[in-house]
Amino acid sequence: MVRSVQHEMLPQPTADESARQQFVVAFKQALNRSFRPTQKRLFESVVAPEFERIHGRLPETRDDIHAAMFAHPSYRSWSALNRAAQEQMWISLSDSVFRERERLADKATELCASPTRLGSLSLAPDFVPPRGVTALDIHLQTGGYTLDLGGGDVSAGALYECGGNLYAFGQGISRTDSKAAHVQRFIAEKYPDLKPRRILDMGCSAGSASVPYALAFPDAEVHAIDVGAGMLRYAHARAESLGARVHFHQMDCAATSFADASFDLIISHNMMHEISGATRRGMLRETWRLLAPGGVAVHQDVPLRFAGLSEFQKFEMSWDTHNNNEPYWEVYANADLAADMHEAGIPAEFCHVGSLPVAQGSLPWFVASLYKPAS
Repeated sequence: MVRSVQHEMLPQPTADESARQQFVVAFKQALNRSFRPTQKRLFESVVAPEFERIHGRLPETRDDIHAAMFAHPSYRSWSALNRAAQEQMWISLSDSVFRERERLADKATELCASPTRLGSLSLAPDFVPPRGVTALDIHLQTGGYTLDLGGGDVSAGALYECGGNLYAFGQGISRTDSKAAHVQRFIAEKYPDLKPRRILDMGCSAGSASVPYALAFPDAEVHAIDVGAGMLRYAHARAESLGARVHFHQMDCAATSFADASFDLIISHNMMHEISGATRRGMLRETWRLLAPGGVAVHQDVPLRFAGLSEFQKFEMSWDTHNNNEPYWEVYANADLAADMHEAGIPAEFCHVGSLPVAQGSLPWFVASLYKPAS
């Protein structure tokens, strides 16, 4: 299922709104393709020599590089423009989403109350989302991941799906790219005998990865969890509109209420860089507990790994921590997933840490996978 799939739950932008959104994509592409590569040349030819003249040594750490680069007006200009592009992305999308908020809520209610509905939605009225998700608007998304305006509101999910698409297009990722498709190919190649009967998608957000598993494994019972009620309402309605049978639940990935050995396949997509180290380790322990004998888990994420990178490359990758409300960006980048899985009680011989092959218009997605032996 492609990233740009169309369905009834997508807000329909006016011509002016669409033009602004297309401008943001072009703006982001220009910043990433034309201006971002020049920052390394600026550092090597101007900033580092000036730092050495003042301090008698070259900048050695990310803190050195950060201070020196932000002292230069060219880098500050690029950084300000990059932040502005992200803010403009959400503003342009919010115009469409909030203009259609009532229609989207009504459509979600209609789809989810239909006598022919396929899946289900289970919200927990007393559930308190983790502070790491509620304390700030991650990615600068308007209202944050747990935005819930009441009355069956689905704004968080609509913003997340549309924002994810625009962000990816601005990064130059293909409109036909699908993280779920990459992971499904990986599973077919590495675990060809797997025939899952029950599947769990952890941190499902708007459900864009949950649906492809329901369609790819029509005989499997697919469940998906997230912490935001508005996100889950949207995900459920989205799945129904696409004819996918998925059961959505409001749960924490590190402490679910599912029984031991409940699932043959557990997956997550781009979740690890959004959670704390403690939650990530708890998620891996929960994954091992929930896997049935013979089961497989694949946790996919962005290819953000600090190991083996220069201090300048680390500085570049840290931009999102400082400017894009990504509090766990560097926590994830410094993580040792193999060690985390070992700490979770998973034998090393059943673990795999690596990257997925690069497909046309995609990134070299990172994966941490594991297998629970049948005996």
